[in-house]
Amino acid sequence: MNPFAPFEVIVPCSTANLGPGFDSIGMAFNRYLRLRFSPSPTLDIRVVNGDAEDIPLDERNLVIKVMKQAFAEADVPFFPFALEIKNQIPLARGLGSSAAAIVGGYVAVNHMLGGRWSKEELLWFTTQWEGHPDNVGASLYGGVVVGSWDGEQVHIIPCPSPSLPFLAVIPEQALLTEHARGVLPDAYPKGQAVLSSSRANLLVAALLQERWDLLSVAMDDLFHQPYRLSLVPGLKEAIAEAPLHGAYGVALSGAGPTLLAICKDVAEAKSYFRNLYQKLDIAVDLVELAPCDTGAVVQTIDQVVHQGSA
Repeated sequence: MNPFAPFEVIVPCSTANLGPGFDSIGMAFNRYLRLRFSPSPTLDIRVVNGDAEDIPLDERNLVIKVMKQAFAEADVPFFPFALEIKNQIPLARGLGSSAAAIVGGYVAVNHMLGGRWSKEELLWFTTQWEGHPDNVGASLYGGVVVGSWDGEQVHIIPCPSPSLPFLAVIPEQALLTEHARGVLPDAYPKGQAVLSSSRANLLVAALLQERWDLLSVAMDDLFHQPYRLSLVPGLKEAIAEAPLHGAYGVALSGAGPTLLAICKDVAEAKSYFRNLYQKLDIAVDLVELAPCDTGAVVQTIDQVVHQGSA
């Protein structure tokens, strides 16, 4: 057993794409994965909050898989510990649950090894595992991130979060990223690619300049959303109608099935989505989200206890 002081890693959830920012624009929000580590002679994993039936409690757990890889990359033997998981991020819903686990695993190992890697190196490791930088970048850095990954080099620019309310429309059914990616084409017509790329550029500028009036157009994507319409009931209607009912713009969150609305009137948007999904006879959770400008952090157990009692 390798001795270390108990600690907790707190990782925010994230959305990706924001429409046309496919695999390149992400944002962190205030729902969290909390991983509490303490010494133990054997590997002991417990879910104390969240969907325990969907989280493996053995070495199939994604956090453990990531940590084993991280230890191997550091050329340090893996050692057992106790892990308590508190999870507020719905699984396989497009809110970065896997990215949070990947970031949490690497941040935990980095802490156990005394801060061996820089944040930039952690970004490279986590992007290599995830395959794109938007979710892991947002969970690691917080706020809005704009990134690029060519399979060898990753670049991220953190940006301030918009001071707007967000509404997540979360269907009960899951949608695995592998399935959602499977419907995408191998190539795009030139005009379609140029138009969608220009909207991604417009989206970044609109967020930085607070041009909320442009969000409806700037979030209108041609890279992935049109191909996923059949997988996500309500997406087509929401993109067309929600900007008339309390939203500045609507996008598929990550690979879906969650929809993310940037709101001017949350109550009106909630009413619209509630009515839409009642007509579709689909159960959804309507969750208000706030941007999280703080990325993954490590707290000692003493810090956790002190903050919890304040």
